[in-house]
Amino acid sequence: MKTPIRTALVAAIALAVAAGPVAVPAMAHTAPTASARTASASSLAGLDIAALQRTIADLPADDATSAVIRVSGRAGSWRGAAGVRDVASGQPVLADGRFRAGSTTKVFTAAVVLQLVAEHRVALNRPVQHYLPGLLPADYPAITVAQLLNHTSGLRAADGPGDSFEDQYAHRFDTTTPLQMVASATAHPLEFTPGEKQHYLNINYTVLGLLIEKVTKDSYEHQVQRRILDPLGMRDTYYPGDDPHIHGPHNLGYQRTPGGLVDVTDWNVSAGWAAGDIISTAADLERFTVALFSGRVVPKAQLHHMLQAPKGITMYDSEDPAAYTMGLTRLVLPDGTVAYGKTGERYGYLTGMGATLDAYGRIDRTLVFSVGSTDAKSASGNPRKVPIFLAAMQNS
Repeated sequence: MKTPIRTALVAAIALAVAAGPVAVPAMAHTAPTASARTASASSLAGLDIAALQRTIADLPADDATSAVIRVSGRAGSWRGAAGVRDVASGQPVLADGRFRAGSTTKVFTAAVVLQLVAEHRVALNRPVQHYLPGLLPADYPAITVAQLLNHTSGLRAADGPGDSFEDQYAHRFDTTTPLQMVASATAHPLEFTPGEKQHYLNINYTVLGLLIEKVTKDSYEHQVQRRILDPLGMRDTYYPGDDPHIHGPHNLGYQRTPGGLVDVTDWNVSAGWAAGDIISTAADLERFTVALFSGRVVPKAQLHHMLQAPKGITMYDSEDPAAYTMGLTRLVLPDGTVAYGKTGERYGYLTGMGATLDAYGRIDRTLVFSVGSTDAKSASGNPRKVPIFLAAMQNS
């Protein structure tokens, strides 16, 4: 996940932007109707369904227009959906609609790299400079594949059009290539010596996408399609490239500004690439989550790396211990439950996936959710993220 649980619990900070984009009129609150909110008849032992229902019972609301939640496990499943497909028509949310899944893309990228490790085509402790000579400056120290995977490389973030929503929105149709991202990031010195700290940054996975292409002599997108999407039957998941549209049935995304809600559904997310541009559905992500934690995507010897955060180092900007693994985050919840998860944010969309395992490493429970977040990229994250995760993953 983007932030540790304790950090994400801080109250959300409102995104202040100058008025400018043409805004959708602010929506009026309406209670979810029976058709806009559904749940399966089967429930999971120990799951607090009432707590889950409360996390989305008031949608649409100021912080989100919609939500879709899927929880599954050995004891059964629960499905919930609330809110609207779009604020203009007020049509009920599409429980099977596509959405931008953001940084959950990193889990797919990490899985392909670890498959290549299992095939002895990539070595975790070998410098990425061995596979991609000339990509990084000659005066950079060795940065291993493992350090890219667990965000301990020391690479800096690539520069962008600006941090504010107004700046980002003005450039929403720009196309950015992976090599441009790397060139921007490596125009600066490293933040720290590789392996000394952990700093979650997209650039690590941009380089990993290029690594996949170099080793396989194929496009990154096709490798994910061939290795993961096709075998798992994930027919509603795809990479948009520089196409700003979401194709197929989908819920619209909005960003709240001082002038009202701005429709941000159409957006060129090419800058995210292997770090954050996948489009999916809750059902497809659930299929992937179950397969991943069952050892059907990454062999169990390599899956172990996705469950272990590097020891003995702290985060770059705090003294908190490193929590990011290779593609995921390891969390100890307030009730002592150990959970693994990943969230992703794009303007208008918040996505999460995760799982808890039993003492034998078998899946106890999985969670996938999509929230039509209207405060994406705020400092503390959408306020529904942590309550949904805790309600789904802790035992009542």
